Amino acid sequence: MNFIIMLIVGGIAGWLASMLMRTNGQQGIILNIVVGIIGGFLGGWLLPMVGLSFGGWIGYLITALIGAVILLAIVNLFRRGSVR
Repeated sequence: MNFIIMLIVGGIAGWLASMLMRTNGQQGIILNIVVGIIGGFLGGWLLPMVGLSFGGWIGYLITALIGAVILLAIVNLFRRGSVR
């Protein structure tokens, strides 16, 4: 059950991050889910290093959103040479 919740929250975080980074028209729902889940792992690894920690599914959403935005910024940097 936790895996399904992680997919749903990751998809929402990826969708929100793609809207924030203005890449929503370039990617579909599957890529949004993948970016959100990878962003969750990236945020879960980076945020405790700087002293931030969130709990619960809202915390996972915040962590995944921050990680997905960072991931999309890195992808945009390599694609276009600049972050939007």
